[in-house]
Amino acid sequence: MKRLMVVYGTRPEAIKMAPVIEALERSPLFRPTVTVTAQHRGLLDQVHALFGIRADHDLDILSERQSLADITVRVLKGLCPVLQRERPDAVLVQGDTTTAFAGALAAFYGRVPVVHLEAGLRTDDRYAPFPEEINRRLATQLASLHLAPTAHARDNLLRDGVPPSSVVVTGNTVIDALRWAVGRTAHYGDPALADLDDTPRRVLLVTAHRRESWGGAMESIGGALADLARSEPGLLIVLPLHPNPVVRAAILPQVAGLDCVRLTEPLPYGAFARLMNRAHLILTDSGGIQEEGPGLGKPVLVMRDTTERPEALRAGTSRLVGTDRERIVKEVRRLLHDRAAYAAMARAVNPYGDGRAAERTVRAVGHWLGLCPRPTDFRPGAGPAEPSPAPGPAQLSPAPGPA
Repeated sequence: MKRLMVVYGTRPEAIKMAPVIEALERSPLFRPTVTVTAQHRGLLDQVHALFGIRADHDLDILSERQSLADITVRVLKGLCPVLQRERPDAVLVQGDTTTAFAGALAAFYGRVPVVHLEAGLRTDDRYAPFPEEINRRLATQLASLHLAPTAHARDNLLRDGVPPSSVVVTGNTVIDALRWAVGRTAHYGDPALADLDDTPRRVLLVTAHRRESWGGAMESIGGALADLARSEPGLLIVLPLHPNPVVRAAILPQVAGLDCVRLTEPLPYGAFARLMNRAHLILTDSGGIQEEGPGLGKPVLVMRDTTERPEALRAGTSRLVGTDRERIVKEVRRLLHDRAAYAAMARAVNPYGDGRAAERTVRAVGHWLGLCPRPTDFRPGAGPAEPSPAPGPAQLSPAPGPA
């Protein structure tokens, strides 16, 4: 059995790694070791509780108002000795967080090959999103196997000079996790949402946290929500607040006390998946929600000027609206009042996954190590995600060698 170390530190990484961890545990080919940096703490623990994950190593690096340099240094200092003790055959990192970059760098320093999940996303603007665009580009340079979620991401990697033989299109494992979570119908767990499924109001789900929007742009988002709350009495705005105090200081003063706004603390992933499924439309600056919304047939308005996930833009299920206060209000109101415009975005064409990305991920790693055939690349279909009874794939059987 090959020893694989799975490294992550934030809630989005944990959600996307959870189906992979289960698939690795079911496989007779691998023995996974879970190492978390806890770049996020409470949010990470919520995901572990939902999926039943227990970390083998917890670096617990979180500190108050930590900088990007703080995170990078603490991950390197914490992870390098763990790698020396464990000596895995490969390290798996996911996406574009500072943990993913620093984890890949630590593995490189230890001469351990890196497998990069969700590889190949690009905006071609190094400062948007910040620092994610550079994190994922640096991870590409450090990785030996690149698992692209879409054909577009694969093409980005090939354009950057990555050998085609080291790229596999797997789909995104977030769809595996989403299908499982929606099928579970978790409790919301917040009194502010107790009557959410009984109200006839349409729900606008909002999330905002992007570092590049801190300051005036985040205040503009808060102002747009206040304008919508006052002008659309039939609308219920649900805003799970990001824990960062900079985000809260920009938004809270503008929406606190408004009857049409329900404020919650960050929700556990199961509850959040249920909330996404309940929403009429989604307003977000999140990367992951751009993938999840189309899987549930929900129009997604993206409060950014660029996106590394253009597939949903081309499919027509998401739209860039930036952070301008008036434009946000205009675009939300258009979808509330123009049925044809809403229907066009709610077609639920899902370019990001079919619920089998974790299975392809495990088989791709196995093929790379000479243990099993190469998986067939993911090709997107159409239609909303259907709930599935379990997050992981069927057990993989070893093969005599690569196909």
